[in-house]
Amino acid sequence: MLKTLKTDARQRRLVESLQQRFRLAEETRDARAKQELFREAVYLGIQPQLFTDPH
Repeated sequence: MLKTLKTDARQRRLVESLQQRFRLAEETRDARAKQELFREAVYLGIQPQLFTDPH
């Protein structure tokens, strides 16, 4: 269970980081930065909707 909690916390931090950087890329209209964020998300196994959809 401890491993699951650590994994969940890590996943949340990664998604939060992607969300922040995606918002910045949107504000600055930086298509290259957004493309790199999508690549990073795929590498990490994170669905893009988790950081691109407004919550």
